Amino acid sequence: MFEKAVIVTRKTRLEELIARFNTKSQAKFYIEHSGGDFKDYQTEHDNYMRSLEVVRSQLNHGLKTLFLDRSFLPSIMITAEDVVVTVGQDGLVANTAKYIGRQPLIAVNPDPQRFDGILLPFKPEDLSRALSGVMDNSFSAKYVTMAEAITNDKQRLLAFNDFFIGPSWHTSARYLIRHAGRHEPQSSSGIIVSTGAGSTGWLSSVFNMAAGITVETGGSPGEHFRMDWEDSRLFFAVREPFVSKHSSAAISSGWIEQNQALELESTMAKDGIIFSDGVQQDFINFNAGTSLSIRAAESRACLVTN
Repeated sequence: MFEKAVIVTRKTRLEELIARFNTKSQAKFYIEHSGGDFKDYQTEHDNYMRSLEVVRSQLNHGLKTLFLDRSFLPSIMITAEDVVVTVGQDGLVANTAKYIGRQPLIAVNPDPQRFDGILLPFKPEDLSRALSGVMDNSFSAKYVTMAEAITNDKQRLLAFNDFFIGPSWHTSARYLIRHAGRHEPQSSSGIIVSTGAGSTGWLSSVFNMAAGITVETGGSPGEHFRMDWEDSRLFFAVREPFVSKHSSAAISSGWIEQNQALELESTMAKDGIIFSDGVQQDFINFNAGTSLSIRAAESRACLVTN
């Protein structure tokens, strides 16, 4: 039985600018002085606020409600009595799913004209219907595979879309990689490990780059790569692997099958990190002495679709 709706929001770009420059007028001066269009920031903000008002009007199911900025997600406990609603871009879904376990997540697109919303099946005016379906247990959902990374000292991260393992600055990452019975030392700009949900995100940029280079050098770019959200496998790609006397590039990409892991051992003195879903602030150090195991997580995100 659900008792509370947790509405996860995020600051608009305008709110972040005001927090940075103290006042709206100073933020406007900065944007326009830099050649930007301040009206776009204002329009985006106004659309988001209107969507939040529509969302509030849809919360008529006898549920307690809690509006929560995404920055507080790591410090709040989501229980079995909570249904979670995100109002924001796809990234907000990814950032939220890691903290709510198997609880149903209703993802609302606050601005369909602005955001593609691959992970956002609902408009603000659809929320009442979506909540009714969840409360009646008559909803459809996709159970999205997430990735899990665990270090040798038992630190743990989850990823809805992807992990990045590599340098915190524009330097080379050095590590040992083990996968499917093979191993080698590598030097690269980092590794992306993607779930099915993330295969159209950061990982796709690797394929776009490879396809462009292949075409320019007379080759065939191959088929478009995309994974199903519920695929139990993960896929990894090594970015810009460098071959030298001390590093190889034979293991440049591959599938991490169910019940299989990608093993990494850092040989960097400093500046090595791992983070998930583009949130670099929430990172684990990946320096010499740290080893890492990445596999599909046992828990899956429950993304309501209808």
